[in-house]
Amino acid sequence: MFFTTDPDWTRRCDAAAEEILSRFAPQGLTEDRFGLVALRDTGDTPVGYARNGDWHCYPCSVVKVFHLVHVLNALEAGRVAPHHDLDRAMHDMIAWSSNTATNYIIDLVTGTTGDTRLEPEDFALWRERREGLNRFFAALGWPEWQGCNITQKLMDDTRYGREAQYAGADSSYLNVLTPLTAARMFHELFAGDLPLGAEARARAQEILLRDRQSDKARQPHFQVSDYLGGGVPEAATIWSKAGRNSWTGDARASYYKHDLIRIALPGEAPVILSLMTQGKGICEDHPEIFPEMARILCGHLIGTRAVSHCE
Repeated sequence: MFFTTDPDWTRRCDAAAEEILSRFAPQGLTEDRFGLVALRDTGDTPVGYARNGDWHCYPCSVVKVFHLVHVLNALEAGRVAPHHDLDRAMHDMIAWSSNTATNYIIDLVTGTTGDTRLEPEDFALWRERREGLNRFFAALGWPEWQGCNITQKLMDDTRYGREAQYAGADSSYLNVLTPLTAARMFHELFAGDLPLGAEARARAQEILLRDRQSDKARQPHFQVSDYLGGGVPEAATIWSKAGRNSWTGDARASYYKHDLIRIALPGEAPVILSLMTQGKGICEDHPEIFPEMARILCGHLIGTRAVSHCE
């Protein structure tokens, strides 16, 4: 495991998780559709907690953090040439959670495109190129990566053509991450070890930074006010990437809502939260639940000075 455990941290995290599960059970939140990882990021080895951290589920747009890291590595290595559209795509992929921008980046990094169906020989070559997205992260040697997949493009509904070929006739090869994998990504990006130079790492962090005072913060696609960022202390600096899928036409990719967030308060060690949930009530019917979850979590985890801000 990439983090250590501490009895006090475990007690506080358990109390927060139990309160969340109890309070939102009437809205459909259940243990088997809830995954939480909480890290107190004190340096190379954070203090951590995981509840259902190995839940392999559809990651929605949390996967975009992985594509951001990958394309910045490709830029550094010269595999992708810098250009204005790529700058826009990296920003829009995170700031507005643009699927179009994400799919543009996937095409650039892998040398593939998504369109009509392919004959077997061409499809095998196409698939091998697209699988480079998984190979990049598998090469990091993280045990948490086992069973994960980020090779599918981001779609608003069901797939067609070669993208449908790739997902499989039964759509069994969709994207998969776990709360632990996502939490490790944020830890490694801010305090650990990733194949990124200092400039690229700083650029990724800047793109993920959320300015809650800006006009754009009121836009729904900014994915802060109706997510964990809507319930953290106002004095906190936050970096985040969230995601939500309503009905997509495929039950395996529907009604998920997730958030990956780093919360930094003056005088406190930063806290990383990786929260994944599934259920129509949480995802679609009650947008106020994620900010309420954040208030519970920060009240338990970010010290006595934060509690008054959260209430």
